[in-house]
Amino acid sequence: MSSAKYFDPPGMRFGGMSQAVRCGEMIFVSGQVALKDGQVVGVGDPAAQARQCFTNIAAVLAEADATLGDVVSVRCYLTDKAAYSGYAEVKNAIFADHPPASTTVVVAALLLADLLMEVEAVAWMPQPE
Repeated sequence: MSSAKYFDPPGMRFGGMSQAVRCGEMIFVSGQVALKDGQVVGVGDPAAQARQCFTNIAAVLAEADATLGDVVSVRCYLTDKAAYSGYAEVKNAIFADHPPASTTVVVAALLLADLLMEVEAVAWMPQPE
C-alpha cells in the first residue's frame, strides 16, 4: 500500500494526472502552465506567463500545506530561448532569499500554441509529527 498523497486543487483537476504527489517529505508538483479559468494568461508575454505558472504552483502547494518557500528545485520548459529573461526575472524575484536548484530547457512546443513555458517544482517539507 502506498503512503503517497495526491493533490488536485478545485478547478485544476486534469484527467490522468495529479497536480502534486507527496512522498514522505517531498512534494512533486506537475508542470504548470499559464492557464487561469481555462484561458491562456499573458499571450506573448513571458513574464506574465511565468507569474501565472508560479501562482498555479503556489495554489497546488497550498493544497499540500506547503508554500513557494518550501521549493527546492524548479524545472522550466521554454518554447523559445527569448522567453528566458522574462521567466528568470519572475523566478529570481520569487526566490530572491532562497534560490532553488533550477534547470531550464528549450523544447519544440507545448500542448497549446500560445503557451511559452511550463514549470514544475519539487518542495521539501517535513511531515508533522
